[in-house]
Amino acid sequence: MRLYVEHADDIQGPLDNVLGEICFSSGPEPLIHQRPCLIVSMKRLDAQKPAREIWRCSGEIEQGQYGDIRYRKCEGVLFGFISLPETRFDAQGKPALQQAAESAYRQIFELLERLEYPCLYRFWNYIADINQISSGIERYQQFNIGRQDAFVAHGHDVLGNAPAACALGVKEGPLCIAFIAGTAPSFNIENPRQISACRYPQQYGPRSPTFSRASLLRSEGVLFVSGTASIVGHETLHHNDVVMQARESMANIKAVLDQANLKLQRNAFDLSSLVYRVYIRNPSDFLFVREELTRIAGKIDVVYLQADICRSDLLLEIEAVHVLNPCKKS
Repeated sequence: MRLYVEHADDIQGPLDNVLGEICFSSGPEPLIHQRPCLIVSMKRLDAQKPAREIWRCSGEIEQGQYGDIRYRKCEGVLFGFISLPETRFDAQGKPALQQAAESAYRQIFELLERLEYPCLYRFWNYIADINQISSGIERYQQFNIGRQDAFVAHGHDVLGNAPAACALGVKEGPLCIAFIAGTAPSFNIENPRQISACRYPQQYGPRSPTFSRASLLRSEGVLFVSGTASIVGHETLHHNDVVMQARESMANIKAVLDQANLKLQRNAFDLSSLVYRVYIRNPSDFLFVREELTRIAGKIDVVYLQADICRSDLLLEIEAVHVLNPCKKS
């Protein structure tokens, strides 16, 4: 199995090796060919066209649907997505978002058990009004409760062996989740500058976020870096300073890369070799963030998007992936 990723305005070349796609668009729904594609209502800041992140793999691809999930898989790796309107759930019991998160993750775990793709590598979660309070609790915290309930119900570790992930806010729409899983085990990477998110104190909610800082597929040279922000220990640093938050976020990513290189016992990863997605809360901060990331990492493969971040005092979040990518031009 070989897994590749590229950013593009649209798919170029054959469709038969496209494993899946995430498309970010704030305008009319873009044209999607016959393949799994999660469409997220999110504005791109660095161009007028929708941002497409396209995943490809080698080998024969099989497409299917399970419950609300659409997926494609090839030997060793699977890409899928699910979109669940909160209106489907009874808000008189548990909060509707909590129910939607638990339902989505239960369906994902059931699918992976059925197909025997047991190893979780990466989740992307997109949540409407992520920082708002409803039913007496922040919506991101509601999501964390539902997600962790599903992890526990299916026997997945929530303390130290979770996949890479991010959770970002959109203005409106259903709960949207994309994921990559496979048959080969991955190694979870933590950041020595930060407390594991799975062990955050209760000031951040009754349940900790369930993710690791990165997921490493050692045999494939693939590294999934989770959404990373200006957090040291468990506290947000550099309130109201987007440039310093960008600098701290990149320092955290560098620390994760160092840990991954130690795991591999060679210098396989550096800041300039990653494919980035950068989420910025305030569009007016875009140019400042782009200038700072260029200063730190040079000319990089990056897409900038407007999004709310999981903490209201965070101004941006950065995620990344490293793959041995034949699509990337040198």
